[in-house]
Amino acid sequence: MAFNLPVDTAKGKIREVVLGSGDKSRKVGGENILPFHTWEGEMPNRPLLAAEVLDEPGELVPALEKALGEVKGDPVTWAKKAQDEWGVDAIALFLTSTDPKGTDAPADAAAETVAKVAEAVNIPVIVYGTEDLEKDAEVMKAVATRVEGMNVVLGPAKEENHKTIGAAAIGYKQDVAAMTPIDVNLAKQLNILLTNLGMEADRLIIDPTTGALGYGLEYTYSVMERLKIAALYQDDSMTQMPLLANIGQQAWKTKEAKSSEDEYPEWGDPEKRGIMWEALTATSLLMAGADLLILRHPESIRLMKKLIADLS
Repeated sequence: MAFNLPVDTAKGKIREVVLGSGDKSRKVGGENILPFHTWEGEMPNRPLLAAEVLDEPGELVPALEKALGEVKGDPVTWAKKAQDEWGVDAIALFLTSTDPKGTDAPADAAAETVAKVAEAVNIPVIVYGTEDLEKDAEVMKAVATRVEGMNVVLGPAKEENHKTIGAAAIGYKQDVAAMTPIDVNLAKQLNILLTNLGMEADRLIIDPTTGALGYGLEYTYSVMERLKIAALYQDDSMTQMPLLANIGQQAWKTKEAKSSEDEYPEWGDPEKRGIMWEALTATSLLMAGADLLILRHPESIRLMKKLIADLS
């Protein structure tokens, strides 16, 4: 007797969001199925992979220093390498230089960096601040103005600064990544606030906050899964945005990824360990419903590209 897979048809659909503009654009979302359940519906756009680029990286673990080489101090060259050699779908530029507790670079200087990166690559750009509410609002306003017409993703917008970032995105036609602290209702509420402000729902991406393997992964997984189920099977319009997983930053700051072999010889090669920690976190969140994954190490990117291709 032939085996027929059970089919559970969803009522709703994830919105399709366009990142970038013109020939540089990519689409994310658009599915009406749980991750890779292609026998139940459609998944028109595979999940996208973005390479994390830091404008002021500071000290990184040896495995990342080795992978980046001379591009580490130059975000433009770093972004081009990620595009040309690593084959990513987007660049996630983190403006670490703007941290008020660090260099506290001015907003206009950060906006110029964003413009240089966006002009140098042929793929979309996601721009993140440092999660300092006031400074991020100032920086994203400057970025939105400087790269008008390029349709970058501004983030992270939080409840406390969503009006400033949202208004800048509306005025200069940019997308927004809305971040909330691992909670379905808070994620939904922030989307409501942004759309009430005038943001188009198909310009929003949900960043539910990422926990790495062993450090809150199960919470992120659960929230992503619940958001996806609400979007598809409850047809909840305020949860029907693509999901972003900011993995690299979280995975590479774990003890398991950054500890040396001298400290824990029984753990083996720290480079392989860090790559696998990032890849396993990414795999888990891909299965939870992430549509856009931000990764650090080129080998992690390669592994996830292969996995997505095989599953698709």
